[in-house]
Amino acid sequence: MNKLSLTALASQQLDLARAASSGRSAHTVYGGHEHSLRQTLIAIDAGQRLGEHENPGEATVHVLRGRVRLSAGDDSWEGSPGDLLIVPDARHDLEAVEPSVVLLTVSLGRQG
Repeated sequence: MNKLSLTALASQQLDLARAASSGRSAHTVYGGHEHSLRQTLIAIDAGQRLGEHENPGEATVHVLRGRVRLSAGDDSWEGSPGDLLIVPDARHDLEAVEPSVVLLTVSLGRQG
């Protein structure tokens, strides 16, 4: 069994995001090519966004810090710490309303 501190990783990734020209940083905490589940901790500085993209599979965004806006077409949902946003099965983007850290969980289907 492995243990990981999301709190410590969130602080580290937010520092990296603030220093990056893109204003973003990400770290896969679980998953990879041999897994059907992938969890990625994503830090985004205020005003930055993950541009519009397709949904790669069933996905959720758990807000750990800050405030984010998930948008798909004319619909949008705001999330703050403790909120779990269900990612729509449509093109969408994620904007950091303030410096934010989220845990993205994606089910990619069986990979083996």
